[in-house]
Amino acid sequence: MLRAIRYSMTERICTIRRSSVALRLLIVLLACIFFAGNLPAVWLPPAIAAERPLDSQLKRRKMVASQLKSRGISNPLVLRAMATVPRHLFVSSHLRQLAYIDGPLPIGHGQTISQPYIVAYMTEILHIKQQDKVLEIGTGSGYQAAVLAELTERVYTMEIVPELADTAAERLKEMGCGSVNVRQGDGYHGWPKAAPFDAIMVTAAAEFIPPPLLKQLKEGGRMIIPVGSPFNVQHLMMVEKKEGKITTRSLMLVRFVPFRRSQ
Repeated sequence: MLRAIRYSMTERICTIRRSSVALRLLIVLLACIFFAGNLPAVWLPPAIAAERPLDSQLKRRKMVASQLKSRGISNPLVLRAMATVPRHLFVSSHLRQLAYIDGPLPIGHGQTISQPYIVAYMTEILHIKQQDKVLEIGTGSGYQAAVLAELTERVYTMEIVPELADTAAERLKEMGCGSVNVRQGDGYHGWPKAAPFDAIMVTAAAEFIPPPLLKQLKEGGRMIIPVGSPFNVQHLMMVEKKEGKITTRSLMLVRFVPFRRSQ
């Protein structure tokens, strides 16, 4: 009887501990999503922070199936890119176990790595071809640029935060994406010397579409950009240039970090 009581108490203690760990992880996850970029590095136990190659491959396959295909992403090249690029290497080591969740994560300096579905959607909607020249505004950790590099070797990406630009450039080079051109600067002005671009992707919310980017968009080119008030819901806009005329249409409601400008 005494053994049964002890076993029951031990089982209850273990259950409580497991629940406590799960609760703490849930709190970390929610904090990362709702206060992205405003938190210090989050500590997780080594066993949780560790990420084995096989585990990450399985998580990417699951991510592609449950988050992308199920929501209509169908371009095989985009799906292959999302299944290939190791997203967990583009976030802090303390957050790697959360890299494949269905949501954004903080990368520091008030910036985030976008939700996997948004990355795939914005990539697919641009209809990028192998020979296309693509400009990304808002390099962040370099994840989106790495995905684009799976589709074309002519990727140009700009980041206004020097620390993020340097880290992303080094990370992309180490991962074999040396063909990606990384530049630190104000993305509002684009990259005139490399223009025109077949496609432009802006990964931060602007209050209006920057005229320099419209000018650098090639005839027949497409731009995708979130437009709206900072820290509010924005419209993800598709911009197209046809016969010198600009057309725009709203694709969906989104929430992006603000488009930062140099002082």
